[in-house]
Amino acid sequence: RKLGYYNLPLGANVHCVDIDPYSSSAGGAYENTALVEKYKMSDDEYDKRKGTLRDWGRQKKEENPDFSLMKHAKEHAQLVEARRFYKESGSVKEGFELDESSGLIIRVENEAFNDTQTENPKSDAEIEYGPESTQHLTLHDRCQVQPGSRRGEIAYIGTIDELGGGGHWVGVILDEPLGKTDGCVDSVRYFEAPGPNRGGFFRGKNVEGGDFPEIDIFASDSEDEL
Repeated sequence: RKLGYYNLPLGANVHCVDIDPYSSSAGGAYENTALVEKYKMSDDEYDKRKGTLRDWGRQKKEENPDFSLMKHAKEHAQLVEARRFYKESGSVKEGFELDESSGLIIRVENEAFNDTQTENPKSDAEIEYGPESTQHLTLHDRCQVQPGSRRGEIAYIGTIDELGGGGHWVGVILDEPLGKTDGCVDSVRYFEAPGPNRGGFFRGKNVEGGDFPEIDIFASDSEDEL
């Protein structure tokens, strides 16, 4: 019978089961990709091809003996991150500059800078979350933390080697148990929170200092709410 025989409503889902044991779809031939024979190129054949990533890397290696695909990928990722950072904050990361002609962030080609970076390299977190990232905050001030508009008091500002992310952090004693710590990281105490979930460590960009009094959840100006 044809499908129209069943008088199906508009938008109905139809599930069909093929019960023919000799059907070409038997055994999941149309669904199981593992049953499909795949083309595999040998390493030697790929090595002979032109226009591949390996071929491009080989050409770059001939131009510059110090070139490596891994180094290129890392530098490209750093450039993308520097451009993202500039777009979001308007600030230029160390080691990069704004090209006035194109309006794009480019890498600084400076031997003195490159030598300094080689001797004392900084991680991306150390650059993005340096001391200036917490300059707008003051110890013991009230604050509000995002996400969630959580309120509390600033109890610590500085680096935390145990977190391993690098850069500066802000330790906050939260008004409510919405954190992940009590002020301690791997047995090293940075501040004392009144409970296991009453503290947290946050990046400076997520913390706003100011007049943020503790919220009284029982206070309400509405006469229609008890």
